[in-house]
Amino acid sequence: MPLTEEQLSADQSRAIAALIREELARRRISRQHLAHQARISISTLEKALAGRRPFTLATTIRLEEALGVSLRKNNVDANGPTASAPGLAPGDLGFYSRPAVKWIEGAYLTLRPSFGERGAIYAYQTDIVWDEGRSSLIFRESGRIDAAFTQQGLVSVPHQSGHIYLVTNIQGQYRLIIVARPTINGEMYGILTTLQAGRGSQLIPIAAPIALVPLHSVKNAQFGQIGAGHPCYETYRGYLQRNVEEPFAVFMPA
Repeated sequence: MPLTEEQLSADQSRAIAALIREELARRRISRQHLAHQARISISTLEKALAGRRPFTLATTIRLEEALGVSLRKNNVDANGPTASAPGLAPGDLGFYSRPAVKWIEGAYLTLRPSFGERGAIYAYQTDIVWDEGRSSLIFRESGRIDAAFTQQGLVSVPHQSGHIYLVTNIQGQYRLIIVARPTINGEMYGILTTLQAGRGSQLIPIAAPIALVPLHSVKNAQFGQIGAGHPCYETYRGYLQRNVEEPFAVFMPA
């Protein structure tokens, strides 16, 4: 049977359907949106999620690419390679063990300048957790007002650079965050590089300072677009200013 027609077992299909439903609920995106991103018909997705037809390998791979997560245990992840040994991240992520990076795990208030309103700050949550299936750290975003653009991916912690990399790779399109190792207060500062929506369907590369602050250390943290006059604005602005002033990241003038 050709690869594109290979059907997964009933147990595999049920497990994949459960993972997809969880991702849809967590990201608050529609099935239609996912089907469009995965380049499959909504009918195919609906029938597979309802258990009326099994997932095929080709469909599963497209869904993995669209979601940026692995839906099949013990297989290569759509965002990168699996580990070479249990409890050890793959070489492409730095060959780190869980005990060596456990201090990075946690929930973070994530701050960057707003791309839509000059002077405002965009705030959301990033969770960094250990994923047994991938044998590495992963990150997941939540609390974004633009929920359709919620990101997740892999965490690289190479020994040589002394920095931490949060990498999203969806169908070859990358978004990268590079942050320094946590300060004594657990804060991580660095640079975000991504694409900004321009006119029509045009996408423009953009870079901005970013700060990840342990959520437990921020009293009454608020998410969304934080403008001047908001009770959290000055505190959040202080984190972003520290990023540039110390500096944890350098932005070269043209």
